[in-house]
Amino acid sequence: MPSSSPINAVQQVGKRWGVKDKDVLHISDTLSTLRMNSIQTDISRRAFMERFAKAVFGVSLLPSFSGLRAAEAKLGGKAKSVIFLYMRGGISHIDTFDPKPGKPEMGGVEAIATSADGVQISEWFPRMAKQMHHVSLVRSMTSTQGIHDRGTYLAHTSYFMTPTITHPSLGSWAVKLLGSANAVLPGNILINGSPQHPRSGYMPTHLAPLPIVDPGAGLQNAALPPQVTESDFGRRTALVQAMGSRFVQQTPHRDAAAYLKVQQDATSLMKSEDLKVFDISREDKKTQAAYGTHTFGKGCLLARRLVESGVRFIEVEDTHNWDTHNDQIKSMENFTPTTDQTMAALLDDLHQRGLLATTLVVMATEFGRTPQISTVTAGRGHHPSAFTWWLAGGGVKGGYVHGKSDEIGEHVAEKPVTMQDCNATIAQAMGIDLKHIEHSPSGRPFTVADKGVPVLELFA
Repeated sequence: MPSSSPINAVQQVGKRWGVKDKDVLHISDTLSTLRMNSIQTDISRRAFMERFAKAVFGVSLLPSFSGLRAAEAKLGGKAKSVIFLYMRGGISHIDTFDPKPGKPEMGGVEAIATSADGVQISEWFPRMAKQMHHVSLVRSMTSTQGIHDRGTYLAHTSYFMTPTITHPSLGSWAVKLLGSANAVLPGNILINGSPQHPRSGYMPTHLAPLPIVDPGAGLQNAALPPQVTESDFGRRTALVQAMGSRFVQQTPHRDAAAYLKVQQDATSLMKSEDLKVFDISREDKKTQAAYGTHTFGKGCLLARRLVESGVRFIEVEDTHNWDTHNDQIKSMENFTPTTDQTMAALLDDLHQRGLLATTLVVMATEFGRTPQISTVTAGRGHHPSAFTWWLAGGGVKGGYVHGKSDEIGEHVAEKPVTMQDCNATIAQAMGIDLKHIEHSPSGRPFTVADKGVPVLELFA
């Protein structure tokens, strides 16, 4: 017998559940569009691969870890969660965590002592100076990507940007391979994030981070509209599930199942008590004040709450534009008080609550800035040759400095560390298998940190 049309099938299911015809039609149209997009995506992908097969076959060799001693390979694995603090724009290493005391490149800014013996940082960060006994500074970061979008992409994925594929971010890898300790909350969350974030790349959509635009407003659109009763919502949800399951059976494309899972997860979250974690107003006023009432402060406070609830990977982007081509000293004067306040409060709060031992906090950026201050604009230019990341908690040493830049911070002088190496270190801290292979839709093999090798000296 010939199968009934999709719209008739939908109407039959709709009548069974008491759903109005207009709602049925809307859902049917949505599913049809999704199906066509899925099919078109498949066709375009196959055509593209056929046309450019020769270029695609040039796959780089997978990393070899044969040189690691067995004892070293066991290091890490203590970080149950990661809070990834991203300083978009390229934060100056010289003006922050790699100062050059007495050098004219400092522009008159002084270096100050910290709680870590023998470690100095810029005077712009007096509160972080009191937390440096928790921190491992990597002062020998280096990259070849001096353009913002390319540097940001590399920092998040460990791969170079290419027009043929979008790679998943580290958070998607973490949830894919480790899952989340909370069965209801998303395991990967992006706070204040840019639209250019690579998200889940070629991995299924449900592994993409949940975006939080305003951390002070809670999880928006999570409540039912006033005109929709619980009964109505239940019937509509059941209808969507029934039609979605049928749609997935008819459309053997992974994105179809992924979108259905996203809908299922959203429905579960809307009915969960775990929604309260997104409401930072539940924190006492003293704690809120410690983090700061600005967006970055609210975002980091929310990140701590999410860690407490078992979320695996949280990225918080600082809202300052660290692309300081103009008036470097004035920019630092304006930006650093809130950033210093929030980062220090986060480390102290995690420590006081006993969470820092199992939470890895990472401060990252796409590149540093030039040692020379422009005589025209009084700012610093893009500088991927040498810059600084730092890590704290999650089994990482405190009060430690790895590598160094030269006397003016222009080049790496000792122990260079690439983006891939640092991401491999983060993955190692989480207990992710660095040799695990995931395949893209075209069949190409990828690992979490490409050829990166973890910096084992960072682990306690």
